[in-house]
Amino acid sequence: MDNGASSYRRFLDGDKAAFDDIMKDYFYGLVFFIDRYVRDTHAAEDIAMDSFCELIVNKHRYNFKVSLKTYLYMLGRSRAIDYIRHKKVIKTTELTDDADISDGVSLEELVLTEERKRRVHKAIASLPKDMGVAVHLIYFEDMSYADAARIMKKTAKQVDNLLYRAKKELRAILGEDGEQLL
Repeated sequence: MDNGASSYRRFLDGDKAAFDDIMKDYFYGLVFFIDRYVRDTHAAEDIAMDSFCELIVNKHRYNFKVSLKTYLYMLGRSRAIDYIRHKKVIKTTELTDDADISDGVSLEELVLTEERKRRVHKAIASLPKDMGVAVHLIYFEDMSYADAARIMKKTAKQVDNLLYRAKKELRAILGEDGEQLL
């Protein structure tokens, strides 16, 4: 797949189901990305929906020069920054995702896995904003350095430097156990 461009072309040709495919592929990743900026899941969902509405309302703005995912993340970043500028940021406590308990996984393993995830996410959240965003885009969203650089409005080398410093700080934050967690 070409990162959603073919689905968007189908949508432009009148296939309404193609937009559902785009939503399924990118919605939750975009919400998670935007949440890194606004730190409010509900606001992040609203901003993500606005970004998707932008695709519907202003069809001519997406020119297929970058992947659809990159374009959506650029829209989301821009709207998140606007949200931060116009609203007072309220600090909230993150709720962990509900864990599915299956018959094959012991409760102890599940608790340890969730604890590791919590520690890593807490460590990433303690990084400066640009470092945390770079880590999220490269490692959680599997984006290329070039795409991450476009979204962050930086060069690929700057993104590389941010990741290098982020890894160094994460090792310091997580200590000896950090190598196993990362």
